Amino acid sequence: MPSHDETLAVTLSIAVALLVVLLAVIAGVGGGSQPATQGGPPGPACAEWTDGCVVCRRVPEGLACSTPGIACVPAAPRCLRPAGVPI
Repeated sequence: MPSHDETLAVTLSIAVALLVVLLAVIAGVGGGSQPATQGGPPGPACAEWTDGCVVCRRVPEGLACSTPGIACVPAAPRCLRPAGVPI
């Protein structure tokens, strides 16, 4: 049976590991906020586009993209709405 000190060390190690993972998620490590389109966004003449998996739109804060489906195979991005065309 482990000693009290060993149990405390294991418990603290697990707590530190969970804290590191939580901070990484909060900081956005992994590029979760980047659009999932392979070819990148089309030029500024396109306000909304898709690659068949996600739909991305230019917003004042930057780019906003949907979440891809579980078994999606992206295609070449295609423009859905030219810039200047209202939603």
